[in-house]
Amino acid sequence: MSTPRPPARRTQGWVIGRVVGAPVILAPSWLIAAVVLTLVFAPSVRARSDASSPVVYAVAAVFVVLLFGSVLVHELAHGLVARARGQQPHEFVLTLWGGHTSFGGGAPTPATSALVAAVGPFANLVLAVAFLGAAHLVDPWSVGGLLLYSGAISNGFVAVFNMIPGLPLDGGRVLEAAVWAATKNRHTGTVAAGWVGRIFAVLLFAWALAWPLVRGVQPDLVNVVWTAFIAAFLWAGATASVRSGKTEKAVHHLTLGAIATPAVGVPHDDSVAHAGATAAGVGAQEVVLLSPDGRPAAYVDRSAAAAVPHAAAGSTPLSSVAVTLPVGSTVDGTLTGQALVQAIGAATRTSPVVVAMVDGRVVGLIRATDVIAAIRA
Repeated sequence: MSTPRPPARRTQGWVIGRVVGAPVILAPSWLIAAVVLTLVFAPSVRARSDASSPVVYAVAAVFVVLLFGSVLVHELAHGLVARARGQQPHEFVLTLWGGHTSFGGGAPTPATSALVAAVGPFANLVLAVAFLGAAHLVDPWSVGGLLLYSGAISNGFVAVFNMIPGLPLDGGRVLEAAVWAATKNRHTGTVAAGWVGRIFAVLLFAWALAWPLVRGVQPDLVNVVWTAFIAAFLWAGATASVRSGKTEKAVHHLTLGAIATPAVGVPHDDSVAHAGATAAGVGAQEVVLLSPDGRPAAYVDRSAAAAVPHAAAGSTPLSSVAVTLPVGSTVDGTLTGQALVQAIGAATRTSPVVVAMVDGRVVGLIRATDVIAAIRA
């Protein structure tokens, strides 16, 4: 699978190498998958060999290594094609559920997104054909034949499963790209592919549970449990994609007017009464104190200003009811969308409240909580 955005921090695990500058990470959950798959595959090896238990489990472990090598090829295919199309891979990760590749940014075009997504399953199809060809050269009932046929089947399954047209699978990325190309809106594609992913998750579980009943047999408990795990994984990924698409769409349309409270700048030595009159005259709700050089130095705590007695407001310095702003607590008020969110994110690292400026003039006060509320809404 491919992930268009890098994680907030690098995935925890063991770095086993680097490809095109990106680390290849073995996540701790991979060990769980390796142990489980070795135990599951061991009976098949024992049925074809009279070898001792250590040898049986060693051969089963070889199959697991081949399987995860196939997953790694799948992820490297994503990363190498993405890099050739202008996206830098951030990391390649092998996990309990297989693996994923993260990039330093989203695909620039629908075509690139679809190509990067499709090349992973295609790589597995190539491996499946190669394993199948090699299997025909050995005794199909030998341990070697078992490994090769199993490699062909597992790679074929990974290829077909990943092309299910719903996020978070690669087929979902292809569907997302198709909707993106048709609507000219990436976020619409993400939401649509996420919903299709949810539908397939439900259908997959329903198939494991209901299909045996339709045939008049009892559902296999192990099969139902495994399918439930996979369906839950698909549902969680699809749901995250739907939420991500909606959030990104909200960010894309975000403007200063949706998140900023109108504000006016006044001299730092102004009084509470005069500043209040100035704000009322221009329809502003917030007041920002300007330092002698014109830099926003503080903003008025409205509750503190309201508590000043009316008779004393004319002689009370505004600075006594103001909250100091660190240097850099400003953003360009002409920005919109992702650029605006990024600018606010950088400014709010030092202060939860920032000042919006246009042509050197204070136009609004932005609180981080208001930005979050606007995006969620």
